[in-house]
This record gives sequence, structure tokens and C-alpha cells, in this order.
Amino acid sequence: MGRSFESVWQGVNQIADRWARSSKYLREEDWKYGEKLAKLAKMHSSEAFIACDDPLEAVVFSVLVEMIKCQENRVYSLEIPDNEYPQDGVLSLKYWT
Repeated sequence: MGRSFESVWQGVNQIADRWARSSKYLREEDWKYGEKLAKLAKMHSSEAFIACDDPLEAVVFSVLVEMIKCQENRVYSLEIPDNEYPQDGVLSLKYWT
């Protein structure tokens, strides 16, 4: 007899697939971002299965981990004078645009 509930992995796949389909309805210049978001949803979601019971929580966890990694890589690759690094670790918007 089969299960009557979906696993977290099945839920993650369904959410990522919906996001990939939804990205096709975005403006043409935003397609690549929607598709990348769908891929990011699956990158770390399997690690999140241990602690997450909700597929959406696992997807958001995965996307946020990748966003933080990207943000840190971008911050350290910028040429910012030492005297302009903030003490609290948050850069002003002029470095993000």
C-alpha cells in the first residue's frame, strides 16, 4: 500500500517545477532569474530535510543559503577602501548597484 502523503523531496520538486513554469510568464529579461531561482530551490533542500517537515521551508532554506553565499562572494570581490568598510559588516547600497 502506498503513502497517503508526499515526502519533503517530492514537495520540493513540485515547488521548483512550479517556479520554473511561472518564470516563463515573467518579462523576457527576467526569465533567467526565475529559472535560476527554481534551480537554487533544489541545491540545499536535501540537507534541510533532516530539520524541515515542510517542503516550502526546505526550498526557502536552500535559496537563502545560496543567496548569502553569492552576497559574500560579491562583497569580498569588490574593491572597497579599508576606511569604508562598515564596523557592523553591512555595506551601503552604493556598493550593490
